[in-house]
Order: sequence, then structure tokens, then C-alpha cells
Amino acid sequence: MSSLLKVDSELKGKVEKFRERITSEAEHLVASFFPQKLLELDDFLREPILNVVDLKEIHSEIQVKIPEPILFTNNHDGYSTFYQNNKKRKQEDGVTGGTETLVMPEGMMKCNAKLVDLIERVKPEIRTLVDKCNTVKMWVQLLIPRIEDGNNFGVSIQEETLAELRAVESETASYLDQISRYYIMRAKLVSKIAKYPHVEDYRRTVTEIDEKQYISLKIIVSELRNQFVILHDMILKNIEKIKKPRNCNSAALY
Repeated sequence: MSSLLKVDSELKGKVEKFRERITSEAEHLVASFFPQKLLELDDFLREPILNVVDLKEIHSEIQVKIPEPILFTNNHDGYSTFYQNNKKRKQEDGVTGGTETLVMPEGMMKCNAKLVDLIERVKPEIRTLVDKCNTVKMWVQLLIPRIEDGNNFGVSIQEETLAELRAVESETASYLDQISRYYIMRAKLVSKIAKYPHVEDYRRTVTEIDEKQYISLKIIVSELRNQFVILHDMILKNIEKIKKPRNCNSAALY
């Protein structure tokens, strides 16, 4: 059959070295890295930063001050005078038309520093799981034998393992989208506060979003730990069929 397709011997050797490297790395991940990582994440979940009792501790002060109320008289002259003075001030500042741009009264509006620090700790863990899942997925894929009739129970176990790896990889990558959405939503609310500083509901919504994000980050860390546990357990229980899918027919998928 090999005569049907000529493969350069040098390239074939390089491909074999690649397969060997992936095999060695994936087996190390399953045997050592996964259990080590799940223990690290379990310790992380016990740290004080993820066990705040009163969520007020993670609140961030809104730096946009509430302006003094503008008092109008009942006559039209008072309103006219205010409008003219306001128009004159804009002209002196060089604002004569075009798109209006909001300027923060206190300079740049800061993020919630406590949540940013926590996010910067969680994001590397997310990327790590995505990368390691990809490596193990490639390893299992390369172990699948050529298609034949019958004796495919072991192959079905390999396919189940691949499906679980793909699901974990996809779900984990979605956590990064969740973090991005948090920043975008918070930025829109802060812009609303700058435009309508006297509306208290916008300010309260920012604190609610911060609290929700804090809880979400704790759930994400918990899910990352659980996914390492599940992958480690599933692959170890079925390692014989994963590595030698057509050796025997008596094993069962756990």
C-alpha cells in the first residue's frame, strides 16, 4: 500500500519525530501535569482573594462627581442668559460643532483594580488548559488506527475522549469572551455615568456587575479545576484502549 503514495524519506522522518514529541508531551501532561494543576487550582480556590464574605470589599469607587444642580428662574430671561453663556463658553473652548465627545471630569476612569488583578491571575490558567487540551487532543487523534470493519470498540473510546477534549477546549475558550464582555459592559455604564452623573441607578449597576464578575471568576477557577480532574480521570481509566484500541474487546468506557 505504501507504494501507492511516495513520501519523501526526510519528511517522513521529521513527521515521526513530531509524533514522538507529541506523544511524550501528552503522556507527561496526563500523568503529571494534570494532577499537579488540579491541586494548584484547588489551593487557589481556598485563597482569601476568592473567599470574600462581604462583596463590598471588591467595590470600586466611581470617580465621577455629582454636579451641582442648575437653578432656573421662572422667567425666560434666566434660561436665555444660561443658554447664551453656555454657548459662549463652548465657542471659547473651540467647540463649534461636529460630534460631541465626553471628557471625564476626574481624568481617566480607572477599572476595578481588585478585579483586574484577579482576572490577570485567572487568564493564564484559561490559556494553559486550552493549550494542553489541544496537545492531548492531537495525541489521541494520532493514535486512532486506520479505518477497518469490526473490532472498533477501542476506536469508539478514542472518539469519546476526543469529543470530551473538544468540549472542554471550547468551553474554556468561551471564558475569555466572558471577560471581554465584562469590560465592554462596564465601559458603557461608566460612559453613561459620565453623561448622566446624577442618575444613581447607573452607579449601582456598575457595582452589581463587579459583584457578578467576581462570582463568575470564582466559578471559572472551580470549573478549570474540575476539567483537569475529569480529563485526568477519564484518560487514565481508558488508557489501554486509547493507546491500543484494537488489542482486545473486553474493556469498557468509564
